[in-house]
Amino acid sequence: MNARAKSFGLAFHIGKRRCDGWVGARPWLLCLLALALCGALGLGGTLVLCSPSAQAQSNIVLVGSGSSVPAPLYTRWTQDYGKRSAKIQFRYVPIGTGEGIKEISRGASDFSAGEAQLTEKERKEGGLIELPVVLIGIVPIYNLPDIHQELRLSGEVLAGIYLGDIKTWNAPQIAKLNPDITLPNLPIQVVNRPAGKGSNYVFTDFLSKASSKFRSQVGVTSSPKWPVGDPAERSADMADKVKNNSGSIGFVEYQYAVKASIPQAAVLNASGKFVKASKEGISAACKAAEEPGWNNFSASLANAPGAESYPISSFTWIYLRTSSPDPARASALGDLLEWIYTDGQQIAVQEGYSALPPQLLATVRKKAKAVQ
Repeated sequence: MNARAKSFGLAFHIGKRRCDGWVGARPWLLCLLALALCGALGLGGTLVLCSPSAQAQSNIVLVGSGSSVPAPLYTRWTQDYGKRSAKIQFRYVPIGTGEGIKEISRGASDFSAGEAQLTEKERKEGGLIELPVVLIGIVPIYNLPDIHQELRLSGEVLAGIYLGDIKTWNAPQIAKLNPDITLPNLPIQVVNRPAGKGSNYVFTDFLSKASSKFRSQVGVTSSPKWPVGDPAERSADMADKVKNNSGSIGFVEYQYAVKASIPQAAVLNASGKFVKASKEGISAACKAAEEPGWNNFSASLANAPGAESYPISSFTWIYLRTSSPDPARASALGDLLEWIYTDGQQIAVQEGYSALPPQLLATVRKKAKAVQ
């Protein structure tokens, strides 16, 4: 563990104890993030303690937690939203989609984020609703030395790799899709994600649509029981593992692959065309799934029709409680949501994400206002 991680871990545990000591029943995650705002958890890993009285006089700090898939976007959002006014700030902790849903369900955060659609049980017992925030794409990334051409993969082949049926890079199933590439006789080093991850949900949704065997053996889930592979805890860890290990394959959100300069495969879509992820291809998948009604908020975008549609596309959601016991925090959250669906969309595009199409955005904004 590096020094930064150790420092953060120390700060995390000290911060939690301080919160337990002076806020009683107040959710410790909320307190911990409030401490972060006043400097208790420095970005460089330095612990700077601040007094309870100083925090008591501060303004509202909204707390979000959840998937690491949109974490880079939420990081940028915290910075830009925080410049508007000192009265309302927010922080986001990437702890995984599953854990984020648990936090919002038990009132330990103001919102959560992830890529898995809520179950009816989660909606009912947690009093939750999900709304689309932006569009994302999950991309297969790989590390093949001396291969400079664009690799092509299908959902069926990806399913075979993640089921352990396809074990080498020069396997006939892969070679058939790439007749112009001399593939190496190299074992495929599979990297996956552990339980509770939103990228698992999107990836298994696509693989289940492409392969009946994968659907029956693994299914659509954020917590798959992978037959093969080594896990990577965070999206950034997945990117690092694939980038640094020859013969490896993994899957991450499009922006992680772009910013880390990791090769990504073109994927066979429902129209029989190999499509590499792009903002345009991800938007095309949303358009194909959502029009003409533009109100099917829980639609799966995986394997959407259309020649230009990127097949492993998805919404990333924000999870909200349908009611709040604290009017001041509810009002602050309403302000944040309005910003996310206006200025926040423009910032998402600047960061390389696909914003919600205008027709869908108008419907989502109305729904967001009705929740608060």
